[in-house]
Amino acid sequence: MSLTRREMCLLIPSALLPPLVMKAEPQSQQSDDLPSAMFPYDKLPVHTANTAAIRPVLKGKLATGESVEVHETTLPPGASPHPPHRHTHSEMWLIREGTVDITVNNNSTRLGPGSVGFVRSNDEHGIKNVGLTPATYFVVAIGPGAS
Repeated sequence: MSLTRREMCLLIPSALLPPLVMKAEPQSQQSDDLPSAMFPYDKLPVHTANTAAIRPVLKGKLATGESVEVHETTLPPGASPHPPHRHTHSEMWLIREGTVDITVNNNSTRLGPGSVGFVRSNDEHGIKNVGLTPATYFVVAIGPGAS
């Protein structure tokens, strides 16, 4: 099949349109994405819920589209922030101080400082401070409902 010059000239604008549209999308979405930022610990606000002291860090959408929420929680000995539950986003716990039991689908694991726990979407989970001192950990929630 051969094309005339006129037919080729008619095709050029439509061939250029998709790359132009693709370039425009990230720029328009960029303003909704979380920007690069630093969060000095002494600047994080603190509020209490039940027996937990919570420091919100960030909440929003990543440039790749996922919702993300990060906070730090400090629990007194014997405390849990809430009963076991499930949700659509995944969560990761980064244990900073103390000893906690993280229960996922009725299986508990004891974790101390430097340990990491992960629960995938829709698995029932909970956390409890089982030590004699306060337990402090960061929660990183990623996925639908995290922001």
